Amino acid sequence: MANKQIPYAVITGANGGIGQALVRAFELEGYAVIATDLSLPSVDLPSKHFIQADLQQIVIDENYAEERFAEIRKRLNGSPLKVLINNAAIQMLGKVEHLTRKDWRTTLEINLLAPFFFSQALLPELDVARGCIINISSIHARLTKREFAAYATSKAALSGLTRSLALEVGDRIRVNAIEPAAIDTEMLKGSFEGRSAEFAQLEQYHPTHCIGKPEEIGRLAIMLAGEELSFLNGVTVPLDGGIGGCLHDPS
Repeated sequence: MANKQIPYAVITGANGGIGQALVRAFELEGYAVIATDLSLPSVDLPSKHFIQADLQQIVIDENYAEERFAEIRKRLNGSPLKVLINNAAIQMLGKVEHLTRKDWRTTLEINLLAPFFFSQALLPELDVARGCIINISSIHARLTKREFAAYATSKAALSGLTRSLALEVGDRIRVNAIEPAAIDTEMLKGSFEGRSAEFAQLEQYHPTHCIGKPEEIGRLAIMLAGEELSFLNGVTVPLDGGIGGCLHDPS
């Protein structure tokens, strides 16, 4: 009986650097985490509950989607679903001339439509628990650069979806988003392989003279999920080391 009172969190994209940090943070906070990802879980992922899920299939195949959501509900087994974190994302970069229809479909399906359908499907469980939804957006929702058209558009839309959902369900389910800038993950460091000077320059460009750590996103998500901030609803919280205030020009 006591086990039913353990709060649950569902976290997508659990195998990535940010995803793993989110899983660890919520497990340490006393949540039981249902983690999902396209690939099988890494050996050090602390979650006892893992569901392999293809987010594109969830968007385009209703039968597949219902199977995955039914599995999530089975894992809950009547326990309260307090938090849904839509973290999974893909970053497909390219010049405007080269972005294909497939690039756009993939980006929007994973980064925007999957968070919507996860939120829609799990509304009843979140409603009963008076839970919350946290979308992991990006600084690219507000500030972007060349070759990020598809990614930036998807994240701007995700931040917009955050506000829209809060208007509709905010009397019973809070909906907020985190907009990180550069975060120290293996993916980011891999993109700077052989260019350590440029990576150092990126660090120094942030007013903090460092980039963010995945654990900081985990700690911020814990705060957003807490009932102590019950009036915080429909907002996008920048976690950007102050870079959002920088004006970059030739002078």
